[in-house]
Amino acid sequence: MAFSELEIKRIQKLADSFLEKRRPPVHLRKELDLGYRIDGNSIVIFEIRPLWNNPEKIIEVPVAKTTYVKKNDVWKIYWQRADLKWHGYKPDPEVKTLDEFFRIVDEDEFGCFWG
Repeated sequence: MAFSELEIKRIQKLADSFLEKRRPPVHLRKELDLGYRIDGNSIVIFEIRPLWNNPEKIIEVPVAKTTYVKKNDVWKIYWQRADLKWHGYKPDPEVKTLDEFFRIVDEDEFGCFWG
C-alpha cells in the first residue's frame, strides 16, 4: 500500500523538519549528511557520507525505518543491526503517530539509531 499524495506531503513536512534539526552544519554536509526515502508504506532515514576507502563514492547508511500498518493504525519502528537486517525496536516496537517515531529516533535513548 502506497501513501496518498496528501499523506506523502504530510510525511515530507514532518521528515524535513526532523532532518533540519538533526543535519550537520552546511560546511560539513559533503562529509556527512542525512536523508530519507519513502518506499511503499515505509520511511527510511539514512546517513549520506563518502566511502571511507574511496571518498569519490557516496554511500547511504541506514539509521532507522518505520512502516505504517494500516490495519492496526500504527507505525512499526526498526533499527539496523550489524547483520545489516532490520530488527524491531524492542523498547518501543510501534507508535501511533509519525511524530512519536521521529521523537524516539531523535532521543535515541539506547544508542540503537545514532550509535
